[in-house]
Amino acid sequence: MVKRGILMVWFLIFTTVLGFCKGFVYKVGDSVGWNVVGNVDYSSWASSKTFQVGDTLIFEFDPKDHNVLQVSRPDFHSCNTAAPIATYATGNDSVVLRRPGHYYYICSFGGHCQAGQKVDIRVPKNHQPAESPIGSAVPKASSFGPLAPSPSPSSGEALMLHNGLFLLLVFLVFNVFN
Repeated sequence: MVKRGILMVWFLIFTTVLGFCKGFVYKVGDSVGWNVVGNVDYSSWASSKTFQVGDTLIFEFDPKDHNVLQVSRPDFHSCNTAAPIATYATGNDSVVLRRPGHYYYICSFGGHCQAGQKVDIRVPKNHQPAESPIGSAVPKASSFGPLAPSPSPSSGEALMLHNGLFLLLVFLVFNVFN
């Protein structure tokens, strides 16, 4: 009887957590990543996605050649790097979109922003999550090996972040009843 009570508590905790983990993970620039060389149109890339609160952006780049600055709208349009809101420089940076609005990112390395290495991420207010967003969503950790090329918009199916929590719940249920 005690095992069943413990299981019920764990079940309630995990279902509550699962309700809050509905964000998707997007690798900025898909298979090319954050790079000025790959001819990525970051404006088109961003406009092909429907971002929502809770989504995570992954910026992958060579930190010797690039960085990511979150900047204001005017600084985004003028490629001004003097007053960044945040700086990301590891080469594998994750940014969680915590509220609706525009998020502006640029590279501060010489001429990269002017050459198009900048992206405006728009998170609309009161967006209802889609069943599976169009475009590329990737696992949060790249410990699974190299990432495959992005699926085409018609066949893309995103991975939800809470899959790991679901598997943990299944594991706990299996262990409690065996």
